[in-house]
Amino acid sequence: MRKLLPALFLMSAALLPAAKNLEIYCIDVEGGQATLLISPSGESLLVDTGYPGFNRRDAGRILAAAKTAGVKRIDYLVITHYHQDHVGGVPQLAEKIPIRNFVDHGANTETTKDAQVLFNAYSAFREKGTHILAKPGDTLPMKGLEVRFLSSNGDVLAAPLAGSPGAGQPNPDCTGYQPPAPDETENGRSLGMLITYGDFRMLDLGDLSSEREYGLVCPANKIGTVTLFLVSHHGSSGSDSAPLVHAIHPRVAIMNNGARKGGAPEVWQTVHDTPGLEDFWQLHFAVAAGKEHNSPDTFIANVDEICEGKWLRVDAQRDGAFSVYNSRNRYEKSYPAK
Repeated sequence: MRKLLPALFLMSAALLPAAKNLEIYCIDVEGGQATLLISPSGESLLVDTGYPGFNRRDAGRILAAAKTAGVKRIDYLVITHYHQDHVGGVPQLAEKIPIRNFVDHGANTETTKDAQVLFNAYSAFREKGTHILAKPGDTLPMKGLEVRFLSSNGDVLAAPLAGSPGAGQPNPDCTGYQPPAPDETENGRSLGMLITYGDFRMLDLGDLSSEREYGLVCPANKIGTVTLFLVSHHGSSGSDSAPLVHAIHPRVAIMNNGARKGGAPEVWQTVHDTPGLEDFWQLHFAVAAGKEHNSPDTFIANVDEICEGKWLRVDAQRDGAFSVYNSRNRYEKSYPAK
């Protein structure tokens, strides 16, 4: 198993501002992804950058969350894959805040003109920092925090994670389940990662599709159980299969959907009905899903289609206790360690 050690990591950790806990900001980019993590050592990790355009909307929302969190640079930018709602905001963001390390799955696999324009714009900024090519099993050298990659470029972990609770156990939900045909788009090549801080474990698989999920949890669960699940692919059909969601057994789920993107009723129901799930939080009310397939307004950061881009924040402690805070209504719920 390789350990990724970029040269820029030699900067002394003593110069970094200390955070009390692990902080996670789920930033509203209206159906894309932008998730900002601040480790207890003060290092920052941003997963994806939302869309381009929209008068710099998504870069502005990321910068606002970073300011709230006291983040003045991005130590690691993880690009899960090269679709516009994940990589499109890189140029606008990189013009406003330093980015040290760029982490991705390698070459772009889509060859349309628009796909190449997006990738070339990203690559131009990647060349100014340190590029890290992540493969399944690799980790990032973040002090006090383990970021382990589970999927990359269509490949997934070959064996269950050692020491991970529940990893290696047979998965009964695989019986009779037929995974779909391989998704050869960038979605199927998403970087997926497990972020561990003591007993707190967060799973983010980007837009990974169901047939790659199958390789992670069938016939045995290679991941184990998690505390927090960032619902894959914004809650769109083709991801978040029952074999995956039931196997990881999350206490809480957060869905980074938009008002009219993601939040598919069948996905919402699968996650909602997962045994042991305590709460289901959303960045947006999913208009097409109706009240019956949305969480109560208290747990939704943006209830109106024309919104102010409110975020959700998770504060996690080493013993596994955590809280979720809704910036729209200032509602906060605590979840004790188990």
